Amino acid sequence: MDILQTISQAAEWLRARPILLLLLLVLPLRAMMRWRIYPHLPLVLLASAPALLTFGLLGSDGMLIVVATIDAALLLLAIIDLCTLPTHRSFAVERQVGRIASLRKKHRVTLTVSNQSRRKHLVWVRDDVPQEFEAEPDQFALKMRKRSRTVVQYEMEAGRRGAFRLETVYIRAHSLLGLWRRHLEYSVESVVHVYPDMLQLSQYAVLARTNRLSLMGVRRTRKVGQDNEFERLRDYTLDDNYKHIDWRTTARRNKLTVKDFQTNQAQRIIFLVDCGRMMTNEASSISLLDHSLNAMLMLSYVALRQGDSVGMISFSDDIHSYVPPVGGMNQMNQLLHASFDRFPALVESRYDQAFLYLSSHCRKRSLVVLMTNLIDEVNSNQVEQYLSTLVGRHLPLGVLIRDHRLFDAAEKQHTNEREFFEAAAAADILNWRHQVLTDLLHKGVLALDVFPEDMTAPLVNQYLEIKARHLL
Repeated sequence: MDILQTISQAAEWLRARPILLLLLLVLPLRAMMRWRIYPHLPLVLLASAPALLTFGLLGSDGMLIVVATIDAALLLLAIIDLCTLPTHRSFAVERQVGRIASLRKKHRVTLTVSNQSRRKHLVWVRDDVPQEFEAEPDQFALKMRKRSRTVVQYEMEAGRRGAFRLETVYIRAHSLLGLWRRHLEYSVESVVHVYPDMLQLSQYAVLARTNRLSLMGVRRTRKVGQDNEFERLRDYTLDDNYKHIDWRTTARRNKLTVKDFQTNQAQRIIFLVDCGRMMTNEASSISLLDHSLNAMLMLSYVALRQGDSVGMISFSDDIHSYVPPVGGMNQMNQLLHASFDRFPALVESRYDQAFLYLSSHCRKRSLVVLMTNLIDEVNSNQVEQYLSTLVGRHLPLGVLIRDHRLFDAAEKQHTNEREFFEAAAAADILNWRHQVLTDLLHKGVLALDVFPEDMTAPLVNQYLEIKARHLL
């Protein structure tokens, strides 16, 4: 009875001081939130037992001692287990990641987690992956022995270009009995620059060395005439013309050897890349601008290997960046830095400003490649007008990107009246588009009409054909 009286008096004393009671409840919760400590499921289940026993107080006052004893024991157990939670010093984390990544390509990240405490831990590790990335796997469950180190790897895939920061690694650890869990944050800063797809450049280099460019859709172009400037000797392949065999070198080496001749060099290519609203549509989960930049970088790589100079102008309602045409493989870095953080905007493109800027900064004859999308007569009239004015002074090439939805609507089988109307509208737009391409060709403008994901190979083939026919 003395214990019951003491408990009742303490309860009355606290009830008379509500502010003190509130502080006793809030301050521990506030401290736990600050240290990111939270009760775990086992503690909730244990706490539910005395909560259910409190219903016995309705039938017997003797249950108060039992309930109070269980509450005190549970509170003591929870406090003791709380002291076993790991601190921030219990772990150390390092991250290793390449600074440069390619769009929509797997990029490997390595995390090294060190357990610096004197007991083993079961921890969950998650990296601070930006929302524009997809990580696989996105979390690791690690059983770490005392004084041990664990290395884990995951791959992330970027959904957009640009500069991104990985700032934090998160660790979730449990107490010894598993009644509590704690979230720890470790500041590990890394910067990742996501560039347009550059892996295709290395693939091109490998296939070029082995004369297998047809695997990428790049065809061998028959040259009109012959460039007579000798470049090198190399081993004969089945695709080579037997007239180019050097018989003296073949006899000396006892191996068929052919001569390579250089094409005309020191020519210029200027890319006009539209970054306006026409390029915001997506195909294969990336924007039309991303497809255009991938094709531009591929052709730039091919042209620079041929000894030509490459430059770029990106524009929408204003001129965003200009890279003067320069030769040498170092120019690839300039093109990459000028394009990797450029995104399409919902603004009307100013073709007049772009072509005026071109005329004032690029006076020497160049292959001018305009990469854009046409869906209305206003923009098509501007593109046709400005590209045709370049004929004679430059060699204009218009790369017009197709929309899958238009072609699919025009070609699919129709089952109802609505689909017939959609197909008729799509066919009308496609006929208009074909007329635009025909008008460009009649005015001396080269034109490509391609799907965005199939743009690279036709663009490279068009460039090689221009070189072979000496049009530039």
